[in-house]
Amino acid sequence: MLRITEIKLPLDHSDADLREALLAKLGISSPELTGYHVFKRAYDARKRHTILLVYSIDVTTTNEAVILQRLHADPHVKPTPDMAYQFVTRATAETRHPRPVVIGFGPCGLFAGLILAQMGFRPIILERGKAVRERTVDTFAFWRKRELNTESNVQFGEGGAGTFSDGKLYSQVKDPQHHGRKVLEEFVQAGAPEEILYVSKPHIGTFKLVSMIENMRASIEALGGEIRFQQRVEKFHITTTRSLSGAEVRQVRGVVLANGEEITSNHVVLAVGHSARDTFQTLVEQNVYTEPKPFSIGFRIEHPQSLIDDCRFGKFAGNPILGAADYKLVHHATNKRSVYSFCMCPGGTVVAAASEAGHVVTNGMSQYSRNERNANSAIVVGITPEDFPDRSALAGVALQRHWEEQAFVAGGSNYNAPAQLVGDFLRNKSSAQLGNVAPSYKPDITLGDLSNCLPDYAIAAIREALPAFDKQIKGFAMHDALLTGVETRSSSPIRIKRADNFESINTKGLYPAGEGAGYAGGILSAGIDGIKVAEAVALSIMQR
Repeated sequence: MLRITEIKLPLDHSDADLREALLAKLGISSPELTGYHVFKRAYDARKRHTILLVYSIDVTTTNEAVILQRLHADPHVKPTPDMAYQFVTRATAETRHPRPVVIGFGPCGLFAGLILAQMGFRPIILERGKAVRERTVDTFAFWRKRELNTESNVQFGEGGAGTFSDGKLYSQVKDPQHHGRKVLEEFVQAGAPEEILYVSKPHIGTFKLVSMIENMRASIEALGGEIRFQQRVEKFHITTTRSLSGAEVRQVRGVVLANGEEITSNHVVLAVGHSARDTFQTLVEQNVYTEPKPFSIGFRIEHPQSLIDDCRFGKFAGNPILGAADYKLVHHATNKRSVYSFCMCPGGTVVAAASEAGHVVTNGMSQYSRNERNANSAIVVGITPEDFPDRSALAGVALQRHWEEQAFVAGGSNYNAPAQLVGDFLRNKSSAQLGNVAPSYKPDITLGDLSNCLPDYAIAAIREALPAFDKQIKGFAMHDALLTGVETRSSSPIRIKRADNFESINTKGLYPAGEGAGYAGGILSAGIDGIKVAEAVALSIMQR
């Protein structure tokens, strides 16, 4: 099979046009082309007057060797690489006890558990929240009735924070072992649209994710894995011995649950997500090496989706192949702060994402259809440990909490989110009335002044960035666009540092993984990290 890249065709091309383009590229007759399928499809919208679809196509022909020899200098005609996932090992009867434990059932824990189960290691997966459908009921109760369940919400529960998101499935992670392809293939097997295997920016949306996660849970259980919900880990059982050289050797031996039960295991995957602040505290108290790391804070911004579509696609706006337009923006402010768009949700909604009482946190979400009236994204400012109140491992957590509490008060201390029109924000004027952008945040917003909801340096940087973004997307700084605060959970505020074998650098058998440990950002990269950690756990088990 051959992979042909950079085949460019207009949006309205036919199947016959694609076939003719392949024949012309390969210099062969129609009978010699015995089959083809799309490996990747993207679009080039840099020139709004002519948007092109860009394909990578896998083809079969009657004489591939001759074609490769004739086109050996063409970088766009190569043998199709083998992208099939290969398991690193398989469990035996002797290696199944004690069973590995996975803490957390978001994307990272889901794939760590799935891969371990597929290799025969029968993992025990502990999730502090509820199963995904029960969790959805609790989450909607918060959005509609202001009833926050601190153990079952946008952050905690089966599927993790990614369940209530746009369901984006693309990443900048380098992936020579094709772990990302494994993630996508498992999602398709669980019910995701097959197009996620080939479109350039695949997404799923919340409602489809719910049923997919249930199907993947069933697969793990069918392979001997065990998922326990509402099981919060309160403590880690860690033993300390001395090596022959006198060095301290720390080894995890299991976990203790909030109900007092202890589960024995020499291999514990820590996939708790970026909001498990009580678990972070426990790790620090038990001297697991943890350090503060940079993250970003800011606001959500909402515009009419039609504005973004018109700017990005021009006369092609509304084309079903293109869908709702997105954007990616960056500005380097004069105060040395980077401001950028994050987690852009075309045709989506701004959602309440608090996990602690008395806090307001925003996030973005959309369904597969992306057909809501507004586009939203976070506009965030990068911060570093030098900005934190002190040098402790959890100083970033303290900073997050401070501004979430400020937002709670500014919103009216009832889980309303504080909000401000962009025009008023730029003029440093409190907002009293909405314009033509209807807020999507539930339970509700409270208009006012956002300048006290973030540090002064962040406010100044965002005020400078919005007009700069307007030069790239006309109307981005429109008066009626709406800012809603605050976005603080862009990534984990800590890193649980690990060695090359994926173990904690000072605690053997403990495997920090995914977003919460500081090693991923988003569904796909978290899933990839979960697979890598599962492989490391499996190899370690087989060596002991």
